[in-house]
Amino acid sequence: MDRLKKILAPTVEVLVFIGAVTKALPELFHRRGRRWREFFYYFDLCGCQSLLIVLLLCYLMGVVLGIQGAIQMSKVGTEIFLVDLIGFSVLKELGPLMVAIIATGRAGSAFAAEIGTMKVNEELSALTTLGISQEGYLVLPKLCAMILAMPLLSVCGDAAGILGGMSVGVTVSGIPAAAYWTRTIDVLDAGSMLVGLSKSLVYAVLITLAGCYCGFSGSGDAQGVGRSATKAVVMSIFLVVISDAVMTVLFSFAGW
Repeated sequence: MDRLKKILAPTVEVLVFIGAVTKALPELFHRRGRRWREFFYYFDLCGCQSLLIVLLLCYLMGVVLGIQGAIQMSKVGTEIFLVDLIGFSVLKELGPLMVAIIATGRAGSAFAAEIGTMKVNEELSALTTLGISQEGYLVLPKLCAMILAMPLLSVCGDAAGILGGMSVGVTVSGIPAAAYWTRTIDVLDAGSMLVGLSKSLVYAVLITLAGCYCGFSGSGDAQGVGRSATKAVVMSIFLVVISDAVMTVLFSFAGW
């Protein structure tokens, strides 16, 4: 029985944390719970400061995908379908996934380190003494900022990835720019964009909750802060990949 409790203890802690965050959600509808200053700070951290690296990496991702696709499709004379490959791959999978990985390294670890440092300085205990919900005060601004920033970054990353693939299609495969652009508009639809945006919203929630949970659950010393940040990155990437696999299967069965 004791061994079973030790095995189930982490799961119970996660469920308790998710329940506490859910319980704190109504605070968003009260004026005192709207912490706009913190929201804009985290939106700048998660969104604006990550925009340049997102554009660069997604563009290079599109270039690499375009080169690999062009090599294979040139063997059978179907270079025009390179547009389909890049468009659907970037919009549905690689764009939101790359943005999620970048957000994990920048935001997820920062959330864990910030809350872990507050735990070391006993600021979390001070919030409890003042009767302030730790989850509402610390988690909700981060969660709202990530939910808004991730889809916007995904859109920017999608555009950069398609542009990277287009540069390869025009220069390597010899596809005219007008034909590439026309084909992109013809084959891509709103459903493909919505699939990617839906995934980015799920990634935003998972990354935020994982980072904050690791910060709250870390030990109250300097080494604990470092371990919390590392654990947050590993847990976030694991959850993102698992959720991506699950959502891909569900969307495929739904015909999206």
